[in-house]
Amino acid sequence: MPLYQQNTLLAVLLSYIYATASSEEANVTLSASAVVNSPVFKPAEVGSSASLRLLSTFPGDLEISDYCSELLRIFGERYVAYVNCLVPSARPVKVCQNCFASYGSLVTTYANISSEMGPANESCRDSLLRGDRLMIIYLLFNNLKDLWIKSACDNCIVDGFQNLTDDSLYFISTLNQTLSCFERYQQGNHTELCTNCKSVYRSLNELYSSMEKNQTLCIDIEDGMNMTRRLWSKNFNCSFPREETVPVIAVSSFMLFLPIIFYLSSFLHSEQKKRKLIHPKRAKSYTSSLMNIQDKQS
Repeated sequence: MPLYQQNTLLAVLLSYIYATASSEEANVTLSASAVVNSPVFKPAEVGSSASLRLLSTFPGDLEISDYCSELLRIFGERYVAYVNCLVPSARPVKVCQNCFASYGSLVTTYANISSEMGPANESCRDSLLRGDRLMIIYLLFNNLKDLWIKSACDNCIVDGFQNLTDDSLYFISTLNQTLSCFERYQQGNHTELCTNCKSVYRSLNELYSSMEKNQTLCIDIEDGMNMTRRLWSKNFNCSFPREETVPVIAVSSFMLFLPIIFYLSSFLHSEQKKRKLIHPKRAKSYTSSLMNIQDKQS
């Protein structure tokens, strides 16, 4: 290829590359200007958070009243207080005896929110409970209410969330005595512990059985009894014969010997029937008839 043709071809290639680069730069500039001028997207600027906060305000007819806003604030504080009580009381379980006061305060606040007419002659039910699709306040409260119901805390707390019931207080006192006895004799040989703590541990079991029968158990009492039984049987390797096993053994022994008694009585009864097959009167009549026949023949 001649030299002038090579130079001409090189010039054409350089012109094409320059034109392509200029076109891409123009497109980038156009896209950037389009983003900047977009009515939807605005680039973030330093100190522009104040303008975003304006989105949290609405016209007065859509805002909740001061009374409802105060109820919402109180609900949040009491909700957090109850949750903060539940977490450290989860192990060992003491959610009923430690948190009944905070739960009662939360129930009172929610009752004011959900009532048709509150103390200020104003209802916040529609604005706070039904104002959104998720019904956030309703869901938050019912989650904690379900936890309270599953824990059966009402069985251990008097009406009004004032205090523990007498049965619960007595069980806790007996449980503390049992654990104190365990602590006193847990060092060294556990034989002494099994002997000296047997009576108080038996009383605790009897009390738990009566409360279980009367349906007055809550999760605190159930967990406390399970932990105590684990200490007694697994950690200390103690045991004692239960009194109710004596009648069980007696009934089992009777049922075991019942077939033997049945067959023995059947055998004796059959022997008596065999003896009665030859009756004395029938034997006498048979002898007299035989003598008459002999007389006739003679």
